[in-house]
Amino acid sequence: MTLVTTLALGLTLGVKHAFDADHLVAVSSMVTRERSVWHSVWIGVTWGIGHTATLFLVGLVVLGLKQQIPTPVGLGLECLVGIMLIGLGVATVIEARRKRLHAHRHSHGNSESTEHIHFHSHMEHASHGHSHLIGFGWKPLLVGMVHGLAGSAALMILILASLPSATLGLVYLVVFGAGSILGMGLVSLCMGLFFSFASNRLPTWDHDLGLAVGILSTVFGVGIVVEIGFIQGFFFS
Repeated sequence: MTLVTTLALGLTLGVKHAFDADHLVAVSSMVTRERSVWHSVWIGVTWGIGHTATLFLVGLVVLGLKQQIPTPVGLGLECLVGIMLIGLGVATVIEARRKRLHAHRHSHGNSESTEHIHFHSHMEHASHGHSHLIGFGWKPLLVGMVHGLAGSAALMILILASLPSATLGLVYLVVFGAGSILGMGLVSLCMGLFFSFASNRLPTWDHDLGLAVGILSTVFGVGIVVEIGFIQGFFFS
């Protein structure tokens, strides 16, 4: 495998890897709370940084020891992803319910004739927000690190084992990581644009969308835990 082929393959697979279902669900559960497109992009980029960091560390172990990740360890990490998705989903549902629209009566005087129904949400509108510098984002970083540990080892082992040198393997890891950062940055950009549109123009739909994303993340996480823990027998091994 030539250097150019390795770079092209690593970049392509890295971008594709960002589109894995569990990655999309996890990042969407964080992006749905954002009202800034650039904050959303930064969440995706930070996820990619965390993903690349642990991916690189695992790759160094694979290249240095020439051994695969033990099956029980791999299953445990996959189960951890499921638990993480459940936590993200529940948090997103709670946040969506907190921001829901509701109505109540109030008056502007002593006369009952001045009473009227007033609708509002617990969410601060984007136009009334304050400008803040983008923080580093520890939550997406940690989520990306867990994903880097859990989902990438098997794919890496197949590729790294076919490379003629450890140096080329390290180059592949760097390019693969860059591809995952690029891919998730593009994904979070699209998500950010969509959620920002929903928040500014369709406030009730914004709540419903956040609720749906939270439920999806929770159900997806439960599915992973059941599959790994019970069907594949990790809990009984």
